[in-house]
Amino acid sequence: MKKQLLMIAAATLALSAPAAFAADHEGHDHGSMDMGHGDHSMMEMGNAAHQEVIDGVKATFKVMSMKEHMKGMDMPKGMKETHHLMVEFKDAKSGKALTTGEVKAKVIGPNKAEQTKDLMGMQGHFGADFDLSKKGKYGVMCKFKLTDGKVRSAKFWYTVK
Repeated sequence: MKKQLLMIAAATLALSAPAAFAADHEGHDHGSMDMGHGDHSMMEMGNAAHQEVIDGVKATFKVMSMKEHMKGMDMPKGMKETHHLMVEFKDAKSGKALTTGEVKAKVIGPNKAEQTKDLMGMQGHFGADFDLSKKGKYGVMCKFKLTDGKVRSAKFWYTVK
């Protein structure tokens, strides 16, 4: 009986741990979270896919392959996502980084498949991983609300060759 009870407790603990990690992070500031990418900023990697100023906020978007994004780290097994989408926000006048807020991106693929994700704040930018495995044109739409409470949006096309 004790052995069975111990097995049930261990199984419950093992199954609840992933749920704790997947818990909603809304309202938390991950701006200084170390994502294990060494001393370089992720925004220094790759080229800008799109840049625009929206209501006083300069948004710089970058898209990079997961291979480039995870350079020097082991790729998790079974990962379907092929690219990392990141955006950096700065005050257009002062150039001050804006690292707190809520950011959501929707990516529509060449086959019209949609992916919508919350972008998590990390090391001065917001980012999430997407599946851009099909060659062609992807529509990227981003809505964000920073500390001033204004909802802003940006759209652009990104081509996978």
